[in-house]
Amino acid sequence: MALMITDECINCDVCEPECPNEAIFLGPEIYQIHPDKCTECVGHFEEPQCVQVCPVACIPVDPERVESRETLWQKYRRLVQAEGGGVADANPPYGSP
Repeated sequence: MALMITDECINCDVCEPECPNEAIFLGPEIYQIHPDKCTECVGHFEEPQCVQVCPVACIPVDPERVESRETLWQKYRRLVQAEGGGVADANPPYGSP
């Protein structure tokens, strides 16, 4: 389930530095989330960090990118490998996949 930022975003700049996958970037008008990089913080944290810090609650699950926890975990592993970090742990640190 990749997240998305709605047009209610106020460009407060708090979400971007919180993303461990560097999936959040400033678009033409508001911040956006690159869905291929968003793991909802699976592999890093128990909860999506951008959602935790957003003052206007404008970061819901993207209904067009619904993914299971296992799919998010697999995406996290691919991202880690692509960054040259080797193979991520076989089991997620937070809950079951």
